[in-house]
Amino acid sequence: MFVFVCAGCGAELTAPLSQAALPVHARQKYGNAVQLPALMKPGTFAVDPEPSGPPWRRWEEITPDEAAARGIYAPVHALSDGAPGAIVIAPGDTRNTALLPKKRGGACCGIDGADGPNMACMSCGLPAASRIDDCSLWQAVWLAPDAVRRLPAEGTEDTPLSWAELVDNEKGTPPFEPMTMVWGSRLGLNSFWSWSPQWEAAAGQALAHLLAASQGQPVTVPNGLTSQMFQRALDALLPAGGTKRPAVLAGPDLPVPDKDADILLVPVHPQTGQTWNPPDSATSAYRIPLPFEVWQWMIHPEPHLPTLASGVMPDGVFRDDPPAPPPHQLFRTDRGAFQHTLVRLPAARAPWLRQILENLTQHIQTGIF
Repeated sequence: MFVFVCAGCGAELTAPLSQAALPVHARQKYGNAVQLPALMKPGTFAVDPEPSGPPWRRWEEITPDEAAARGIYAPVHALSDGAPGAIVIAPGDTRNTALLPKKRGGACCGIDGADGPNMACMSCGLPAASRIDDCSLWQAVWLAPDAVRRLPAEGTEDTPLSWAELVDNEKGTPPFEPMTMVWGSRLGLNSFWSWSPQWEAAAGQALAHLLAASQGQPVTVPNGLTSQMFQRALDALLPAGGTKRPAVLAGPDLPVPDKDADILLVPVHPQTGQTWNPPDSATSAYRIPLPFEVWQWMIHPEPHLPTLASGVMPDGVFRDDPPAPPPHQLFRTDRGAFQHTLVRLPAARAPWLRQILENLTQHIQTGIF
C-alpha cells in the first residue's frame, strides 16, 4: 500500500491506498443532470498513464508521426500536453486538503476541475488535486502528478488476487440500475432505471476492439446479455455479407475455448489491469477486454431471490418482491469510451474504420451510441 504526500512540504494527503486498474469509465460523461457515485472503491487508487489537462493542442497542430508516437492513429479534437500520470482516488480518502472556492470551473451542479487543481495542501497551500462532483461525472479526486509523491505505507503489502480468487470472491456489476437525477424530469420523477453506465463504457472499449478484430467481416456474439450489448452495433457497423466470425466468452471459470476461436471476450484483472490469457499461451486469438465485474455478471448472472421479511410480517416469512424492471430503451454504447479506444488502435488507420469515426453523429441518431 501507498500514501501520497505533498511535493512541497511532505504532508500526507491521502489514507493508505492499494493500486487498482484505471476504470474504463474514468473519463465518462453520462446523461444529463445524473448523479453518479464515486469512481474508485474506498482505499484504492489508479493511475492514468496519458497526459491530462492543459495545455491543449488541436489535431491540426500535430503531425501524423507525433500522433503515432503518442499512440494515436486517427484524428481527435485535441491532445493534452499536460503531465502524464494523474492519480485518481475516492473523495473520502483525502487527508489534510482544502477546497479552493474560486476554482469551480465550468460546472453545472458542482465542480468539474476545468480550472485546474481546486484542492490545496492545508499545510503549505500547494494546489495538489482536483475534486470532481458535478452532475453526469463520476465523483473523484484527481491528484496532480507533479504536486504529490507516492511513498510506501509502513507494514503493509498488497498481493493481487488470483483469477480463481476473483471468481470466488468478487461480485459482478448488474447490467442495469436505478439512476438519480439532480432535479426532477418533466414527468416529476428524480429517479429511473437504466442500463448501467459501467456496462455502456465497457461496451465502448470492447466494441472498438471487436471492430478491429473483425477485419471488416461480420461478427456474432453469444445470445443473452452479450448479444444485447454488442450485436445491434456490430450488425450496423459491419457488412452483412460473408462468413460470420463468432466471438466467444472465455476466462478463468469457463471451458478452454476451441483452438479455432479467434476472437475471445475475456476479463481484465481489476487490480493489475492485465488481460486474461488462455491456457495455451501460443494462441493467436484476439482478446477483447471486458472489466472483470461486467464479465463476471455475464457468466454468473445473479438471480432475483426472495428477501427475508421483517416488521409487519411474521419473522421467518419470505416475500418475493418484483424483480428490478429492465430498461425501456435498447442498449447504447458509450461513444466517448468507443472513440477513445478506437483512435488508439493501429487498425484505426483502415479507411472503413476512419469512416465509422467520421460518422459517429449519424450512429448516435440511430441509437447505437
